[in-house]
Formats: sequence, structure tokens, C-alpha cells
Amino acid sequence: MATIKDSVHDHIEIEGVAEALLDTPTVQRLRHIKQLGTVQLVYPSANHTRFEHSLGVYHLANRALGEIGIEGRQAERVRAAALLHDVGHGPFSHNIEELTHRYTGKYHDDVDELLAEGEVGGILRDHDLDPAHIAGLVAGDGQFGQLVSGELDVDRMDYLVRDAHHTGVPYGTIDTERLIRALTFVDGELVLDEGNVQTAESLLLARALMNPTVYMHPVARISKAMLRRASERLLNETAIDAHQLRRMDDHDLLVALRNTPETQSFADRYSSRRLLKKAIWAELQHVPDSLLEADHEEIRDLESTIANRADIPATDVIVEVPDEPTMRESTSRVIVGGEIRNLGDQSPLVSALRTAQQGQWRLGVYTRREATDRVGRLAAEELGLELPDGLIRETRRGLHATLDDFE
Repeated sequence: MATIKDSVHDHIEIEGVAEALLDTPTVQRLRHIKQLGTVQLVYPSANHTRFEHSLGVYHLANRALGEIGIEGRQAERVRAAALLHDVGHGPFSHNIEELTHRYTGKYHDDVDELLAEGEVGGILRDHDLDPAHIAGLVAGDGQFGQLVSGELDVDRMDYLVRDAHHTGVPYGTIDTERLIRALTFVDGELVLDEGNVQTAESLLLARALMNPTVYMHPVARISKAMLRRASERLLNETAIDAHQLRRMDDHDLLVALRNTPETQSFADRYSSRRLLKKAIWAELQHVPDSLLEADHEEIRDLESTIANRADIPATDVIVEVPDEPTMRESTSRVIVGGEIRNLGDQSPLVSALRTAQQGQWRLGVYTRREATDRVGRLAAEELGLELPDGLIRETRRGLHATLDDFE
């Protein structure tokens, strides 16, 4: 047995297949992938990694298995999946996943080949575990896959608390012990036991508050957009392909960007935190449906047009159209009066939080500081944004004066 001191869960005891997997290159690589990607440019202490998060998910999965009463080989499968659930992440976590998916058709939870091959595959087989079955659990398949990837999964329980701890933001604080004690299976479905509507709401509320404060903070969004653009150029200008890119860690990617003439300027800007600035920060109600539905190539064409009209390099304009907000946690299932119900049907908080999410959504147009006025005006025309008079100027000032310190 190995005992590891963790900043969130105190001491974590690891044994069995998880202990054997711990020092494999596949798992150790996660030490070099930051959990929150570029968020450290906003919150300097957010330097925690996918490795410590994976330990936390393993710990919570082990606790949940004990509470539910799952033992033996099935428990070992879940423990292995919990420790391995993030090994498919590329550099800077989710930041460039959309890019690599366009080229490979794979997301971070598509780990079949990673688990089937090499040292990890050998260890799983030595412990009489089928790598394909473990990969299915990572993807959320089957009854027990819900514990690893689902609306009430231990992954979410760990990252909310861990991200809040390392950023110093209190909103992600949840009662993981109560959540785990409330988990139960009913007809193969993972639900929260009777009397736990508020427990489910706490998870929903924590995620809703962390989203604008941490995960979608304007500076984090701008730096992520710049990283995606530079990584795309890296694929277009070098022999590196998307399969290689998604197996890099953070350091590998920054070195590759720094050593490529076409992307060196981004690496320099990132290292010195000289980010692009907001030219437009538009609410959902001001954005035409055609723009919300535009594909990657259409967005790139719009960026080129805006840059040409503004007489600046195409690399100096980024248009970011986020997905429309969703609230996956609202589909969590809870037992109320002996019946299994959707949290969204039971909790009045859900509709209020959905409205808040809609109000927080923003389309961003980013450029160099000296070009924000010109690009903002031209972008509004090209994108067909129905902005009220004066809103472009207001968005460039940041909407909230308190954000100026971070820009």
C-alpha cells in the first residue's frame, strides 16, 4: 500500500491495481498537465495538475464503493478507471481538445488504445482486468461507469473542491462526504437517496458559481483562445500531427511553439502574459443565430475579413463563439417521496441558474490593445451583432471595472 498526502483529502491510501499503475509513464505524465490550463494567468496558485486530481478521484471512488457495498473485481475495475480517467488529456487539459478532436475524432475520454497498449495494458491484464472494459468505464458506460463519468460522478466532486482550494475561490466548496454517503443504485441507475435534494443542489450551485468566476473568466478565455490558435498553426506549419499533439504535456507544447517561427510570438506573449484584449464582449441576445451555428471555417473566414478591413495581420484577430450554456447537473436523479425524479423537475433553483447562465454568456472578439477600437467597430458590422449604441465601447472597458486588474 502507498500512502500519499493530498492537499484536499489529507491522506490517500492506494493499493492493488491502482498502486501498480501509479508509476507508469502514462499516469506520471499527468504531473505535467495543469488541471485548469491557462487559468493560472488569473489565479497564480492554480498550478495543480491532472495527477493530483486523478488521485482525488480514485480516493472518492474508493469511498463511494465502500458506502455502496461494491467489492471484489468490480471494485478494482472502478478504482482503475478512476485513476486512469484523465490519461487521455492533451496539454493544458481541455484548452485544445476541440482542436485535436477535429483532426482525430477523439476526446480525452477515448482511451481504448492507451489502456490496451504498453505498461498500463500489461498491468491491467496481470490483475485480470480487461483494458477495453476499463476504457468503457472511463467513458461512463454501464452501471458503474456512472461513478466515474456521469451527472453524480466523483470526478466532478473532486475537481470542484480542488479547483476552489487552489484558486482561493470559495464557491466550489461542497460536502463531498454527504454526497458520497447519499449515493445509491436503483435498478442500475446512480441516484441520491431520499432527503438529498439540497445535496444535489449544492453540486449544481457550486458548478454554476465556479463557471464565470474561474472556468470562463475573460482572461482565461482569451489565453485559451490564443493557445488554440497557436496550436492550430503548429499543426499547419510543422510535421507535428494532432495524434502527437494530444500526447504532449504542457512543457512539450510550449517548447514546440517556442521553437517554431510561426508560433514563437505566441510563446513569447504567453510567457510574459501579454495577452490580446477584448474588442467586443457581446451578450447572447445580441448575436444572430447564424453566427451561433457557424462552423470553424466560417469563423476563420470572418476573422480574416475583419483583420483585412482593419489592416492588421490575421493572427491578431480572434473571434470566439462559445457553445450555448448547458446544465448537465440538472439531470441528476434524486429520490423524493419514494420516487426517482430529475433534479431539474424538483428544484426551483435550476430554472434560476439556467437564466443566470444565459445572462453570463458572452461572444468575444480579441485583438491587440491598440487595435481594439477599430476591430470592435468592424467586427460588429461583419458579425451582424445587434449591439446597442455605446455597448462596444463599454465592452472594451471590460463591463466590470474590477476586471481591469486582470486584463
